[in-house]
Amino acid sequence: MFPPFDPERDDRKRRPLVFSRGQVPVRVLIPNIFTLVGLCAGLTAIRMGIEHRWDLAVATLVFAAFLDGIDGRVARLLKASSRFGAELDSLADFVNFGVAPAIIMFNWALDDLKSLGWIAVLVFAVCSALRLARFNVSLDRTDLPAWKSNYFVGVPAPAGALILLLPIYAQDLGLHLPSLTPLVLFYTLGIALLMVSNVPTFSGKLIGQKIAREYVPPVFVLAALFMAMLLTYPSLTLAIGSLAYLAVIPVSAYRYLAEERKAAQTAKAQNGKSRVHGDHAKGPPPASANMSPGSKP
Repeated sequence: MFPPFDPERDDRKRRPLVFSRGQVPVRVLIPNIFTLVGLCAGLTAIRMGIEHRWDLAVATLVFAAFLDGIDGRVARLLKASSRFGAELDSLADFVNFGVAPAIIMFNWALDDLKSLGWIAVLVFAVCSALRLARFNVSLDRTDLPAWKSNYFVGVPAPAGALILLLPIYAQDLGLHLPSLTPLVLFYTLGIALLMVSNVPTFSGKLIGQKIAREYVPPVFVLAALFMAMLLTYPSLTLAIGSLAYLAVIPVSAYRYLAEERKAAQTAKAQNGKSRVHGDHAKGPPPASANMSPGSKP
């Protein structure tokens, strides 16, 4: 039931996980418990959205996103990654970041547009499912260069769910836009299309894996400051974070194209060197090949 599965490995080998006397270690269950708690948070966000309790809906969705960010790392730390856990995580992500934000946005603003608003949230949920399915398929690819691991293809589902709620953060801060409902409709469709697009976005997998000792205290201070801001000024913190993420998307696309050109130039240079070395290995052409028919050796 729990064959090993580690997305960070390059060989993607599948080996049966054998437990003595048919028992499963608790460490294998811990990451899945995190995932199930996150799923409960996402379902609670749906209930809060139906009841028009927007603050609690946003809070439980953020909590689900937090658990989604740590369950995979906990699994790798405990060496308890499994295919079961990967599939469970994907199903929970669809509920938490596909269905829950769609229900919240529909009840918050788009229900005024009736069927048109419902179509918009349906498109968002479908795009979220397609984004997750594409991500699951990409886990089995081993032919990608290492630098591409620092990028996602399109906006990931958790980020898409959080930035989708940006209009709610803005209204909570006192920003009342005219004709808000049509703007929310087009904004919802735009975020949905970003999730299934081919726009590269930063994943951060290759950033922060190792840091120098002198940077450890500042990192702790920044983490504590972020949590304090999130708990004290949640709407302001989430609004700034959402705007910053949207602003970084063009930067990530530019960096991706630059690294792609650099990789292509490096591969071209290596191919040229290998061709030159191959010609040298063959040696000079025989002398008879350069002699005219009437010349002497």
